[in-house]
Amino acid sequence: MGNGKKTRNVFVIKDADGNNIVMINDIRFKGKRSINWDEVKAYIEEFVGNDYTIAETSDVVYIGSDLPDEYTGSEYTASLRGANAKAKANASQGIPELLSIAKGKHFRENNAAKHKRNAKFGWYRYDSRFALPVYGDKGEVERYNVFHASMLIRCAKDRKMYLYDIIDIKKETSNSLS
Repeated sequence: MGNGKKTRNVFVIKDADGNNIVMINDIRFKGKRSINWDEVKAYIEEFVGNDYTIAETSDVVYIGSDLPDEYTGSEYTASLRGANAKAKANASQGIPELLSIAKGKHFRENNAAKHKRNAKFGWYRYDSRFALPVYGDKGEVERYNVFHASMLIRCAKDRKMYLYDIIDIKKETSNSLS
C-alpha cells in the first residue's frame, strides 16, 4: 500500500432476484449527529482522474475534479439527515462498483445556465444499488440495509461523461440482506 490509497472492503453480489448490489462492508463515515463531509471529500479526491466502465452500456465515466465538491456540497447533500446522510457518505466507498453495475440510462437536456459549460451535452441518470451493514449492540453485523441511488452524470463539452453526484438515495423498505 505504498501509494497512500485506503483499502476498500467493497464487493458486488447478486440478490435473490439476480440483481447486482454493491456490498459496502465497512462504515467509514460515522456520526450520531452529523457527517464530517470534509473527510468524505478528502476520500473522494482519491478517485479523481480515474475512469470506470458501466457494464450494461459500455459507457466510460470519468471522475473529474468537480466531483468531491459537488458530492459533499450539493443542495441535495445539504438536505440529507440521519440514515440517508450516512448512506451517501459511505456510498462514496463504492463509487467504482456503483458505476460498473449501473442500469437504466436516461438522458435529460441541460436546462440550467450554470451548467452550460460543464454539462454542454446534457445529463444522464443511471440507477444503482448498494448495501450497508447494520450493527447490533455487541458490534456484530445484524443485517444489511439496501439502498437505491441515482448516478448523475454530466456530458461535458469534450463529449466525455463525468460522474457529477449520487442523488435520490432511498432505503429499499422490503429489502434487507441477512
